[in-house]
Amino acid sequence: MELVAGCYEQVLLGFATRPGQSWTVVPDFTHHAHTASLSAVAVNNRYVVTGSRDETMQIYDMKKKIEHGALLQHNGTITSLEFYGTSHLLSGAEDGLICIWNTKRWECLKSIKAHKGHVTSLSIHPSGKLALSVGTDKTLRTWNLVEGRSAFIKNLKQNAHIIKWSPDGEKYVTVIANKVDIYRLDTASITGTITTEKRISSLRFITDSVLAIAGDDEMIRFYSCDSQKCLCEFKAHENRIKDIYSFEREGQHVIVTASSDGYIKMWNLDLDKIRDGPSLLCEVNTKARLTCLAVWLDQASEMKENSDKTATSSQETEDEKSSIARTNKDFWTTKRVKILKRKRKIIPEKQKLAAPVQKKKKKQNSLA
Repeated sequence: MELVAGCYEQVLLGFATRPGQSWTVVPDFTHHAHTASLSAVAVNNRYVVTGSRDETMQIYDMKKKIEHGALLQHNGTITSLEFYGTSHLLSGAEDGLICIWNTKRWECLKSIKAHKGHVTSLSIHPSGKLALSVGTDKTLRTWNLVEGRSAFIKNLKQNAHIIKWSPDGEKYVTVIANKVDIYRLDTASITGTITTEKRISSLRFITDSVLAIAGDDEMIRFYSCDSQKCLCEFKAHENRIKDIYSFEREGQHVIVTASSDGYIKMWNLDLDKIRDGPSLLCEVNTKARLTCLAVWLDQASEMKENSDKTATSSQETEDEKSSIARTNKDFWTTKRVKILKRKRKIIPEKQKLAAPVQKKKKKQNSLA
């Protein structure tokens, strides 16, 4: 298990995490990933992909611990990245485009002009057949990924900056400033609204009916989607929280938080005792101004992301369903992009400075 986090310092940070009775976090690598601050990060069972204000996406092979290449398709800050299982990646940016990537050959299958303004957030339905996006044109758009076209456009009163499907795919939420609107898929209507005091910076479904919400303060709050009531709130950090991530391990719900104070913390949440709040498992001080967060889970371990339960099961029948790009090959035109195959090792933190010096000494000896 690896905690990966991006920061304003243009660096991707990696921390090896060992679960057990006493969880431990050990610095694993630091990599100067981009020429500007990192804005988004996404993971699947093999790759980590980062997006940046430098308009590029970098791919990392976590099994081999190497930099796999770069994707150059957008003209603007990368605002949103999301994998669908092991086969596809969707990216959104300030150029208004949503790009669909094949993760086998890293080809751009389709580039869609999704919004007149920026794409602020996107989310893929667990079935892989639908996606939602919001942008600065005050619209919420539904995309038919099987046919590659816009299915529905809803006008919003204000610009939404977060969109998220529930794990079962029966509901979704939009975030506008400090307000969360909860929609049902079958009616496409708002069934409830959650309002917080501060602007919401991050949101995560813990279960189909429980939301974890972080605002521009040091608090994490858990809300019921059914009653829209706050189930619990607790102080997680000393400064505002930038991102939340969650996954399930052996029936244990783990919440991961990253803050402007530089700390990444992992929490254990007992849903039966949710009103007592989560307990701290471990923490690490990155000494960086964090912007985004994800957890890479090794497929060999018996772990799976909470939000990807349904997506994983649907991936097992992907050949039958062909949910993305297979049922309509005439539509999905393969458009190759420049992929920089720079097979550089991700530099382990302990060897960051020592390794280059050792290599120089070997060369001198061989010349001698």
